[in-house]
Amino acid sequence: MRHIKKFVLELGRGFAYVGNQYNLRVEDDDYFLDLLFYNYHLHCFVVFELKVNAFKPEFAGKLNFYINIINDQIKGEKDFPTIGILLCKTPNETVVKYSLQNINAPMGVAEYELTNALPKQLKGGMPTIEELEQELSTTSF
Repeated sequence: MRHIKKFVLELGRGFAYVGNQYNLRVEDDDYFLDLLFYNYHLHCFVVFELKVNAFKPEFAGKLNFYINIINDQIKGEKDFPTIGILLCKTPNETVVKYSLQNINAPMGVAEYELTNALPKQLKGGMPTIEELEQELSTTSF
């Protein structure tokens, strides 16, 4: 996580580190997302979830859950909706497509979603797929 945190901060695109293993409380239950940043150019929170294996559909649900909590409990009135980035190895693009097809929150999973679904106004403020893939290829989780 330190390596990914350093990588995101070094991109110099307005990322401010908020926390890792960031605690989210829902009623009496605690949840811990991997990395939370705020992007002051995009005026939104960015959640990074790191997985050591190939994409599974339940990862999208978990990331969407975290995005909804941030939007409801932390995001300010003037902030834009939270973005979720899921970093995992060897995703199956068809499974990713079906998993994210009707989810409305901006999320990225490997190449498929970052290149095809990230809104145009967000692309300049987020790492490119090439940068993320390069980082994943040099990182051992």
